[in-house]
Order: sequence, then structure tokens, then C-alpha cells
Amino acid sequence: MEAQVASWDEERAERSVAVLKAVADPSRYRLLWALSERELPVSRLAELIEAHVAATSQHLAKLRAAGLVASRREGTRIFYRVTGPQVRALLESAVLATDEAVAAGDAAAAEAVQAAAAQERSAPARAAGLRRPATEH
Repeated sequence: MEAQVASWDEERAERSVAVLKAVADPSRYRLLWALSERELPVSRLAELIEAHVAATSQHLAKLRAAGLVASRREGTRIFYRVTGPQVRALLESAVLATDEAVAAGDAAAAEAVQAAAAQERSAPARAAGLRRPATEH
């Protein structure tokens, strides 16, 4: 039996968009994917995404605020886990949606996915102010 979604609801739509925004970062997506398989400490998650523990903790805070992850403390270590199987389903749905567009030969959709991925890869450099020097005219 499939879950039924209620008719349009402004508040529900806003919450849903907040969840999608939380996932709309490659590092956070990778964190969720890893956590959908098992509970992990922050230090291990930082290694997985090749980031500092502080940056990883900030990503996890955004995911926690969106209700996608929960944490528990064991001594000085903090462990994270996804809040339920719906998180993995969300990640898999994103994969399926992009795969279907590419497989269907939808050139515009495939180009949009590739452009978005390229933009995400260049975002850290832009955020750090590392822009290409302007060419002289």
C-alpha cells in the first residue's frame, strides 16, 4: 500500500522545500547516504566527505534542523543516524529521477543535471573568493 499525500498545503510545502534544500548539497547528500546504511561518529563522517570535523558538524546541524538525522552522545563522541527509512527513499528517488531523465534521452534534463553538478563543484571556490582572474580586453 502506497502512502497517500494530502492535497496542497502551504505549510507542508514549505517544510518539504526545507528538507530538499537541506539535501541539496553534495556533502550533505553523501552524509545522508552513509548514515542511511549505519550510525557513524562525526569524525568518521568528516573522513568520508574529506572535510574538517567543524564543517561536517555544520552540515549535520542543517540535516538535524530539517529532521533528517538524529544524534546521540557516547562519552565525548557524537554519533549520527537517519531518522527513518524515508530518508534513504528520498535519496534513491533523486537518483532514479536523474537516471530516468538521462536514460529517456531527455537532453535538456541531462544538461540541467550536469550544469547543476558543475555549479556545486565550483561553489566552494566561489565561497572562498577564489575566482578566476578577469581576462584583459
